[in-house]
Amino acid sequence: MEKLVIIPTYNEKDNIRNIIDAVFSLQQNFHVLIIDDGSPDGTGNIVRSMLQQHPGELFLEERSGKQGLGTAYIHGFKWALAKNYQYIFEMDADFSHNPKDLVRLYEACANEGADVSVGSRYVKGGKTENWPWDRAVLSYGASIYVGLITWMPVKDPTAGFVCYRNSVLKSINLDKIQFVGYAFQIEMKFTAWKLGFKIAEVPITFKDRREGYSKMSKGIVKEGILGVLKIQWQSMTTRT
Repeated sequence: MEKLVIIPTYNEKDNIRNIIDAVFSLQQNFHVLIIDDGSPDGTGNIVRSMLQQHPGELFLEERSGKQGLGTAYIHGFKWALAKNYQYIFEMDADFSHNPKDLVRLYEACANEGADVSVGSRYVKGGKTENWPWDRAVLSYGASIYVGLITWMPVKDPTAGFVCYRNSVLKSINLDKIQFVGYAFQIEMKFTAWKLGFKIAEVPITFKDRREGYSKMSKGIVKEGILGVLKIQWQSMTTRT
């Protein structure tokens, strides 16, 4: 029960079987937890059909209705801590994150002293592929904006490809994490940094999804812009 990869899903029937197979094909003893928010396309049914193929290493948590990325990860973090996993990963279902990079994120924490490792697009060696120009500008601009507001020394604060040590998630009051989209990823990293944990960035190539459609929305972008201000304001005005 060492390594758990949490993959939230909503309407990912075109990707889910392949992403699960890709993680297990690494043969590195990663377990996988799918958290499906009642996908009407049958994503949960596909995962359920695979459980017997991977007993004790593939798990499914189903929730009623679309509740947001952040709440899915919080659900997964609590599940992982209850099972005492030592390294807990976030990863998308759509192959924008290369499953092979899980090994590098793990090594950064297990062997190189990091408490949190981030698959980063914006450190040396990191890049994006097949992104529309407006998405690329929005993402890179967001990283600069977050750095200016929070002073956090992370070049890709909105990244969703992350490994946390068990001790980090135990130290964070998960019930007080407020946000669900872009700002969720920022808030988790910011909280870990403020608690004194070491964050390392591992360069990755982020590719636009192969199948399905993006969950990005104006509401998520707005939450990111306003949420960063709120995160920093609360940090400056609340005693720890």
